[in-house]
Parts: sequence; C-alpha cells; structure tokens
Amino acid sequence: MAELTEALRELLDGRWAGLRRDSLDLLGKVAPVRDLPREEHRAWVLEQMRVLAEGGHALIGFPPEHGGHGDVGGSVVAFEVLGFGDLSLMVKAGVQWGLFGGAVQALGTEEHHARYLPGIMSMELPGCFAMTETGHGSDVQHLRTTATYDPEAREFVVHTPDEGARKDYIGNAARDGRLAVVFAQLVTGGEEHGVHALVVPIRDGEGRPAPGVTIEDCGPKAGLNGVDNGRLTFDRVRVPRSALLNRYGDVAPDGTYSSPVEGRGRRFFTMLGTLVRGRISVAGGAGSATKKALTLAVRYGERRRQFPRPGSGEEVVVLDYLAHQRRLLPALAQTYALHFAQEELVSALHDVSDDRGRRELESRAAGLKAVATGHATRTIQECREACGGAGYLAENLLPALKADTDVFTTFEGDNTVLLQLVAKGLLTSYRDHVGDLDPWGVIRFVADQAVNVVIERTAARALIDRLVSGSSDALLDRGWQLRQFEDRERHVLEGLARRLRRASADDAFEVFNAAQDHVLHAARVHVDRVVLEAFVAALGRGTDPAATELLGRVCDLYALSVVEADRAWFLEHGRLTPQRSKAVTQAVNELCGQLRPHARTLVDAFGIPETWLASPIAM
Repeated sequence: MAELTEALRELLDGRWAGLRRDSLDLLGKVAPVRDLPREEHRAWVLEQMRVLAEGGHALIGFPPEHGGHGDVGGSVVAFEVLGFGDLSLMVKAGVQWGLFGGAVQALGTEEHHARYLPGIMSMELPGCFAMTETGHGSDVQHLRTTATYDPEAREFVVHTPDEGARKDYIGNAARDGRLAVVFAQLVTGGEEHGVHALVVPIRDGEGRPAPGVTIEDCGPKAGLNGVDNGRLTFDRVRVPRSALLNRYGDVAPDGTYSSPVEGRGRRFFTMLGTLVRGRISVAGGAGSATKKALTLAVRYGERRRQFPRPGSGEEVVVLDYLAHQRRLLPALAQTYALHFAQEELVSALHDVSDDRGRRELESRAAGLKAVATGHATRTIQECREACGGAGYLAENLLPALKADTDVFTTFEGDNTVLLQLVAKGLLTSYRDHVGDLDPWGVIRFVADQAVNVVIERTAARALIDRLVSGSSDALLDRGWQLRQFEDRERHVLEGLARRLRRASADDAFEVFNAAQDHVLHAARVHVDRVVLEAFVAALGRGTDPAATELLGRVCDLYALSVVEADRAWFLEHGRLTPQRSKAVTQAVNELCGQLRPHARTLVDAFGIPETWLASPIAM
C-alpha cells in the first residue's frame, strides 16, 4: 500500500513536485493553534506570516530582479499547500502576496516594483487590496470611489462619495495594513476613464490611520477570524501622481490621459485579467481544504463501528455501508478530478503568453473557481455529517474547515456571477470578442450572429480524440463518457443560443432573466467536460500500472456520478433510456464498493502533514 500511495502522490504532485514538497516542509514549521480569541489569532497569523516570509514562501512568484524566483505557477502551488493548515494564514498570505503584491506587480511599472516589492515580500510593507465596495461587489466596473487628478498639485484626490462606495471586507485593513491598492474611477480634466488602481497609505509609521482615512473593523465573522478584515473610507485623500499603477493607463503632469490599450471596456478587462491568479489560488485553496476534510472523514469512517452484523457479533465499520461510501467516495473522485483540472489551469497561467490565451484562462479560472469552491462547501458539510457528533466538535477540525471555507463561494467573485461569465464567454467566442459584460451585449451579439458551438478540447487532444472515435456504448468506456459530456455541452449551448436569439431591444432583460437557469447549466456542463478531460490527460501521464488502474476507477466514478446527478437532462434529451439510467446508478454503487478498500490510500496520497490532521477522529 505504501508503494501505491507514493505512486499516486507523485502523479498528484505533478509539474511542481519539488516545490510542493518544500512548501509542505515549510508548513510543518508552523505550529498549529486552536480556539484562540480573535485578537490573539490575528497576532498569531501575523507572526506566522513572518515565518513564511523568512522561509522563502513570498519570493516564489515575484520577479528575480527584485529578489524573487519568477515562478508564477509555483506561487499558486505554494498557496494551495497552505490550505492544509490554518486557513486564516492562507488567506492572509493570499492578500499580502497574491492580491496586494500581485496588483503592484501586474498593474505597476518598474518604478513601483523597485519601490514596493522588496518590502511586500519581506512583510515590512503589509498591505491591502481595496476593490470591493459596500454597494458594488461583483460589479467592479461601476465602483464609485473616485481618484480625481489635480494638475496644479500633481496629485490624485481619492474620495469616497457615499456610504455605498466604502471599501468593505478588506483583508489586512483592520489591524496590520499600511498601504492599500485602491481601485477607483479615474477622473482627469473632467472626464472619467474607468477603474484604475492607486497605492494609497492608510496608516502612518505609528500605526494610526493616515489623514483623511477612516478605518473600521468588520468585527467577528463566521470563520477566518485570524484575518483582520476592515472597512476603508477616504475623505479627499491626496496622493502623488506616482501613486497611480500606470502600466495600462497613465496621467501626464498636465492631466493628459493615455493608455496602450484602446477602449475603456477592453482596458478594464485587460487590467482585471492580470489579477486572475487570485481566482485560481482560491480554487486551489478550496481543493486543499476539501482534501483535508475527506481525509478526516475517511479515517474516521474506517474506525467507527455501528450496528452488529447478523451472525457475527461484530459491529460493522461504517465505511463498509454503501450509504456511507456514497457520501464520501464520489466526492473524493470529484476532488481528484478537480485537482488535475487545477494543475492544468496553473500550468496555463504559468505558460500563457498571448491575449487569446489570457482570455481563455480568465474564463476557465472563473468556472473552476465556482465549481471547486461549491464542491468544497458541499463536501465539507457531508464530511461533517458523516462523522456524526464527533464531526461537530472543534477538536476534530471539521467545524473550523466548514466555517473558514464558507466565504470561498463569494470572494474573488460570486460563483453565480462567475458562471454567467463563463457562459457569456462560450456564447460570444470570448477569446475573439472582448466587450461589455452586461447581458444585453451578449444578447445583441447572439441575435446578430450565427453562433457555432465548437467544443475545443483542452487536454491531451490526440488521446481524447482517439478515445471518442473508438468508443463503444459501455458505461465504463472512457470514450463513451467523454462523448456524453461533450454532446451535453454542445446541446445545452445551442439551446441557450436559440433562446437568447429570440430577444428584441424591448424584452432583452426578460428573455435573459428567464434563461438564467439555462445560462448557469451551460457553464456548469462546460466545466464538467473540462474537468473530465483533465483527469483523462492525467491518466495518460501515469507510469505506475497499479496507480493508473486505480485512478481509472476513480475517473469512472467521477464521470458516472456526474451523469447520475444530471440524469434528468440525459433522460429528457434521449441520451439515456430509463433502463440505462438505472444501470448508471448500479455502476456507481459497484465502483464505490471497488474503491472502498483503497479509500485510505487515496486520501493518504494527498500528503497532508500529520501535524495538521491531529484530532481524535484521525488517530
């Protein structure tokens, strides 16, 4: 079993295997704490941030010319690893080095990099990412905070015009942050040029709020109380012209605006696209938390006994019950599938080099973030319930995982909005048409064009083509599974395009609103197909026969459990007969039974440090 576990782990570790294991070693230097009061928890997290900085965690993704390693993909992998530990620490690291530091790196120029990045990496300059407003969360394009240029003083005046424009839920703001990257509507010469980012001091050297800056604490939260979320209000705060992160938009001393990107809409999406690493990181962090919950639940399920087996006098191990297997093993299969899809996404982030690739990456990141965080919320709850009363005890870690990950479905983009973004991209050939995000623009495009739904395969294209073309109708035939996912995506998208094409200028809202369930389904089936193909691609990379054979059954369970969950669609559209639909359920049951003896091996392959699993139910 040890050899099989190691072979699985090698495949899971993937492209960044060495860095992943180094990051696990660094996480092992962080001693877990539990049940700290909020202020003590915040102080502990700040202290551990310095441990991570000293251990080199912060250097991974930043430019070599400023002391970093220039490994963008590696920085996401290192962030994922933190998800096995304290999630407040993971999120705070994401705010400091991913959001705040990432914004300076992506949106600033060399002058900003030289001024800020060394201090950001070392934690000498703790900072915030101030985008979300009380009245505008997902609708970033219409934020109301303003940055008005004063040519006489050569300064920007950053101002919160009303309570709805207050920056809200800002990590690092309530206690530790000294600077904030503030997103605001840039105004110069009386003309607005859309959302831009500026570096604004929010505290002085003594830790007091800077002049004109009001800082409030968001107070206790359902989870992540080691992160100091706060609210920021700006009362005509003046910052120098150099505070503008001006890679994509600049203001000359006389107030003249210029940008290398034509069009306000295109410029907005170009700027936000550079920050896609945040969504990819959240998906990975959610995956790590899900793996931890499944590891706890599987270990408990293997030792907990309930009700005697007739004729034996011994109580039955609860994981031997099919109902219990059904609770955990399909979720475990999807977790494996999402892991491989995440790995593929991180590689795409690391390697992307052109505009088309970036736009495809943005859409895929939105979809995977939505699916991975939704999966985390459902699976952690199922794991908690599968552990009964023991799962409700804080000492067994699951309640904290549940509380800490609940917000993942709404930060870095609300999942419902992100799935609509995915569907919009599919409908409008997003890689070629970057326009308004509003649904009316989508409807106009669909109405004016013959939308050809082209299913572009994302992983191991030759292998998948061969499997599909040579497939039979057997449920466990990989080609059949791929064909069903592909056919469903094409049919759902074509049907959605037909519905939207009926809209006119007068009833565009009503048509789109009536089709929102269809929009979300289109996005979800697209992500399902991308995830399955990533799993198949991973199987093609396997070198250990036993590990590959086992993972093949895990992949079968993932594919058929997805089909089973959407049986209504497959039945309604003639892809399954009632008899074959029953056969899908039977196959899922049989696969659960086949994988039951390997459940512990499958979770041990995640490589979670034992110090972060220490709990009575995992002993």
